[in-house]
Amino acid sequence: MATISFDAGASAYDRIAGRWSRLYIPTLLAGASIAAGQRVLDVATGTGEAAVLAASLVGPSGRVLAVDISLPMLHLAHAKAAGRPIALAAMDGQVLACRDRSFDAVICQLGLMFFPDLSRGLVEFRRVLRPRGRVAVCVWSTPERVPMFGILSEALSRHLPAQRELLHLSFSLADPRRLERVLAGAGFHDVRVSGETRKIVFESFKEYWEPVEAGGGRSGQVYRGLSEGTRQAVREEVGQRLSQFESDGRLVMEAEALFGLASG
Repeated sequence: MATISFDAGASAYDRIAGRWSRLYIPTLLAGASIAAGQRVLDVATGTGEAAVLAASLVGPSGRVLAVDISLPMLHLAHAKAAGRPIALAAMDGQVLACRDRSFDAVICQLGLMFFPDLSRGLVEFRRVLRPRGRVAVCVWSTPERVPMFGILSEALSRHLPAQRELLHLSFSLADPRRLERVLAGAGFHDVRVSGETRKIVFESFKEYWEPVEAGGGRSGQVYRGLSEGTRQAVREEVGQRLSQFESDGRLVMEAEALFGLASG
């Protein structure tokens, strides 16, 4: 399966995904039982939103290590981390350059779905977690329950059927039973999976679409690789399908995320 890096779309990420993913971070951190003085590992930190809020919880006596495989993402996270107890490092979540049992909590906000080897990554999470430490992961639900990304993925898939699996990676852990199985299979205990919905609002279709045009996220990168005529067809299809969510000129929709919580 082909892979697409987040590097090229890093500058637009916060506008297309990061802006909304932060709505779920408080639940993620609560599930990880993060408290003052703890050491926290944030895997696939992206532009650092979860790390910043985690740092506010651990306080000056704690430490957050935020890692990502994308250097451009880490560059954006660097400005947010300034003055906080956060260290940043380029690191593959499947091969963590961290000592065994060195963190009180491991969190992963909307990144686990993109791991080529889920089991390998989760075993690494457990390896670096201290006994009785907590792991918390957040993943997107099914395409129809995350319409802002699901509709775009479906439209792109119609023009690029060979890339359908890649375009739907965001939803690859949308089955709560599968998420529970992979966590338990990695050796975690007291596994619990739950879903939460948040309201997502765009002031206009233009506000929604501009980050896609800029190549934000994996879908944005795929979109930019299409011919001009195909891009126009995708834009028209997505606009028509999203019109069902219009309210006073704005796009108002709900998006569901799943939380996988467990103990080491």
